[in-house]
Formats: sequence, C-alpha cells, structure tokens
Amino acid sequence: MDGTPAFRGPLAAALPAGWLELLSAPSDALPLTPASDRSVWAAADPATVAALTLVADGERGTPWPQPLASQAARVHRDGDREVWERPAFERQRRLTRAAAMAAITAAPEWLDEVADGIVLLCEQSSWCWPAHDDTAERHGAVLATTTDPFVDLGAGEAVAQLAWIDQLLGDALDERYPGLRARIRVEARTRVFAPFLARRDWHWIGRDETPHNWNPWIHGNVLVAALRLLDAPDERAEREQVVALAVEGLDRYVAALPDDGAIDEGYEYWWNGACRALEALDVLGHATGDRVQPAAAVPALRATVAFPHRMALGDGWYLNLADGQARPVEPKIWHALHRAAVRAGDEQARDHAAAQRRPGQPVASEHSGAGRLLRAMSDPQWLAAEPAGEPLPDTVWLPSVQVLLARERAGTAAGLTLAIKGGHNGENHNHNDVGSFVVASDGVPVLVDAGRPTYTKQTFGPHRYDIWTMQSDWHNVPRVAGTAQNPGHRFGARAVTARPDEAALSLDIAGAYGLAEGTRLVRTARLDRAARRVSITDVWPEGEAAPVTEHLIVAGDVELLQGGARIRPLAGATPVRLHWTPGLAARTEVRALEDPMLTAVWGTHLTRIRIDVTAGGRFDLTVERDEVIAEDDE
Repeated sequence: MDGTPAFRGPLAAALPAGWLELLSAPSDALPLTPASDRSVWAAADPATVAALTLVADGERGTPWPQPLASQAARVHRDGDREVWERPAFERQRRLTRAAAMAAITAAPEWLDEVADGIVLLCEQSSWCWPAHDDTAERHGAVLATTTDPFVDLGAGEAVAQLAWIDQLLGDALDERYPGLRARIRVEARTRVFAPFLARRDWHWIGRDETPHNWNPWIHGNVLVAALRLLDAPDERAEREQVVALAVEGLDRYVAALPDDGAIDEGYEYWWNGACRALEALDVLGHATGDRVQPAAAVPALRATVAFPHRMALGDGWYLNLADGQARPVEPKIWHALHRAAVRAGDEQARDHAAAQRRPGQPVASEHSGAGRLLRAMSDPQWLAAEPAGEPLPDTVWLPSVQVLLARERAGTAAGLTLAIKGGHNGENHNHNDVGSFVVASDGVPVLVDAGRPTYTKQTFGPHRYDIWTMQSDWHNVPRVAGTAQNPGHRFGARAVTARPDEAALSLDIAGAYGLAEGTRLVRTARLDRAARRVSITDVWPEGEAAPVTEHLIVAGDVELLQGGARIRPLAGATPVRLHWTPGLAARTEVRALEDPMLTAVWGTHLTRIRIDVTAGGRFDLTVERDEVIAEDDE
C-alpha cells in the first residue's frame, strides 16, 4: 500500500518545510551517549548502579527466562496472557540490565550477557505479544505466523530496545561480536519496518476511530528504531519514509488531544500515551539538532504536561480513571515528565517530577524500558534536579473529560479531597462510571474506584463488563430503576454544570442507564471548604427513577451506624464519618481481593455499602473527617 503521509494535523502545521532533510546521521540521531564516553558512564548515578548491579550480578550465569509456545497458546484457550508475558518481559528486563552494566563497567563479560540476550530476542518467533496478534483471525493459528508479523506494543518495545542498545554499545559489539548488529537490522526490517510500511490498516493508527495510547507508544518506538537502525547508505529514502509515517501517526494522536491536555484513560495511561508522544517528539528534536520542536507549538501538548500533577491526591495516591491504579506500583518515568516540563516551561509539573526524587534511591528502573532507563541515567539535568514540594492545586476542572478535583487547601493533601467525573461509557479503557466520585482523607482514597484486575483476553473482549470492577454496581453510582449503567458512547452525562470556584459539579446521570426518554437523576457533588465537608446529592422526580440503590465502595474498616457509617482509611489517614438520609436501610458486602493488581493497592478487601432508597426522590450524603476518633487513635 502507499506509504506516503496524508494526514495533516497540528504537528504537520508546526513542522518546517523540508524537515526530513534535517535528520542527523543514524549514529547521532538518538539522544543517548555511547558507552565509549567513559566520562558519562563511569560516573553514573550510584544508587541506580547499585540497584542494577544487585539484580544483574545475581542472575548472570543462570538460565535466561524462556517464553514457551504452550504459554503463548493459553491466551486463545483460557484467556491467560500473563503466563507468556511474565518470562518474555523479564527476559527483556534482563537484557536492559546487562546493557546498562556493560556501559557502566566496560567489562567484556557483560557484553557476552548482552549478546546472549540480543540473540535470544532475535530468535524469539514473534515480538508481538500473543494477546494482540491477529494470527487466529488471519491464519486460523494459535501461534504467531512468522511470515506475517503483527506490529503491536511488544514489537515496538523490542525493536526500540535493540536500537537503544545498538546506540549505546555498537562499537563494542562490533569488536567482540562481528555480525551481531547486522542480525539486529535484519530482524528489525522483517518484523517491524516491512510490515509497518506494507500494512496501513493497523487499528492503532487511529484512521477509523479516536487514537488511543497504542498510537504514540508504537509510533514513538518505530521512530527510534528507524532513526538508528536504517543506517545503510541505500536506506536513506526508506528511513525518511518510516520517520515521516511515524510522525504522521503521532500527529493523529496529538490532533485528538483536548485543549486541556486530559487523558480519558486516566493518570496511569498518561505515561504510555501522552508521555510517549512527548518523548518521541523530544527524540525528533534531538535528531534534527533541535531545529524541529513541534511540541512547543501545540497547546494541547503543553497542557498535557500538567495532567499527572493535576490528578495527584498525595503521597503516591492518584485519582484513577478507567483501568488505572489509584496507587501505581511500578515506578514512573519521572525523568521524561521533568524533561517535558522544562521544555514546556511548566514549573508545577517540573516540581511534581522533581518531588519524586528520593536521595539515595535509583533515578529510573529497567521496568520502564531500555531507552527510558538509559536516558535517565545519563541526563545531567535530571541527575541534578533538586527535590521540590508537590504543587497539589486546590481545584482542577478538565472539561474534555468532565472531571472535577478539589481539595481543602492548595499545596497540602491534609483534609478532604473530592473528585467526580461525568463523561460517557465509551471512553478508552472504559468503566461504566458516569457520575462516580472519589473522596480522599489526607490524600488517601476512602470512597474509591477499585481500578482493574490483571488483564486477560476477556478484558478487551465482548465479555469485558462481566468483570466486576468494570461494572457501575462497583463504582460510587446508584442502580437506577433496577438497572446498572450500560457501555457505549451514547450512555453519558447530560446537563453538566461545573462551578470550579465553588468546588462543585452538577450533572444528570440518568442517560447512562438506557432508561425511558426524559428520565432524570441529577447528582450534585460539592466540597465545602469552610465546613470541611463533602456533600453528594441525588435528586429525581418521584417515581421516575425508583427504585434507587446507592453504592459506596470503601477502602478501610467500615462500621455501620444509624443513618451513616464510620470509616478508618488505609495508611493511617484520618477517619471519616458518613451521614446519609435518615431512615434508609443499609448493608455492607465485603469483597475479598486476590488479584495482585488490586491487592497491591487496597490490601485484602474492599467493602460495598448498599443503601436502599425505596421512597422519595432524593438522597443526601455528607462526608466529614472524624477528628475525635483520630485523637483517640493517637
């Protein structure tokens, strides 16, 4: 198919004419100092070196993790994708650790470890993660079809990892393993460049639907690989074509970013969505000698740099939307945010990134990928960043996703924080959660969004909403007229009115339920800073939405009281008291947690409070901190 770029969005408008002619030579195109520069790598961050050395020394000489065919087939048989992904991911992390150790030590034994890892990766039948491969649909197979590679997140990660390692260790590999770099280039062409150019119907490009986080994740990695690995004299035209198509793909994603920079997939997916786009454009800037800087010219890209700190609740807790976690367990790429914030001139975003620096702790992790680790380890600006205070703005209103977040005072997590969302139920990584809210005490979520369990084939299949965490009955929204919310773009909030100066949001959520035309249920949420109280009020014309069952999802210990409840939150946060409309029957249901994605955040269980509103057309809930109980605990 024709590989000529055709889409022109905000990036294309910001690029100068003839920008492809500005590309540096492949050996200079990536922003990573080669290991031959000992002034950089012999002085790498001690804490990061120590963490890498501890793991790498322990695994060297042991068998490498080996993903198996029987494990790959599991995704088609019982939906288990983790059984293959665990060894595959760990093998790539081991390769990243070995590459970093080779750069740090300049020792030949670490080059041997790198060569072993590279060859194992090159001999892996497919770089595509089995859960993403379309081999079953196209070929009726349960294992990858090697003659028809699928370019997915896994293929992008593998080819970019090899490109970064090639940039880091190329000369040393040529000396000790002549021919190995040629093997890398053969596999990159066969598995990524050729299919990337031959097929332009990749769903993740976003031609037929709004682009999601796969778009910048894959395009950014393809860009990195093309800049470094298409380095033969007769590959210049192909290199420029792949780079141009990758940038066009990024342009589609950037064109879909809202002006406020919000991500409907939430904080967790910002790192592998908008952040990936910012990183890719940063690489493009370096590859053109900083003569191409389109990110600075696109308001939505500058705005999205602020999204992570706008979603912060405090002390590592975040407002989680969709499939995100409220307390992410894997380390984030603070170096990338810090660099983007400096370029955007966003001091609060820069401070948020710098606040995550901990003296004596690593500046990055191999879990983030080879490029991210190696860049962070060798970026003098990041290594010199001074820890700063968290910005924690008092009010955030993001109209594109209809999310309001308000805390008692700016700059501190102490007290109550309210967050509520409108939106619709056709969002990326959607949960049926129109009108759901979160309340945190001292930054720790008390009335919570559970997040999601470990991904399986079901997660992105027709039975996604059989998973309890995706259902509205397990969010802080009511069951209305005996029904739960429905998935799909047309099921959303109506009559949304935000009053950020009053820390309040009002919206009609009845449209999320597929009820009779004209049915209304208006929810109003407000943080009263003077009274230090959160209020939630649901109002509906009597009989129109009845019966209504209100749901409150709680993390912590719950004690039901007459007309309310007392909650002792996680992490020793100040207890809270709930008060609701008197006379309503309430009961609790404890949901035991076993999935590690959930237990890592919430511990052993969550509790659902069900409150039956059988008469009347109104429900009132208030949340206050229980200072007396807090004092007794002391």
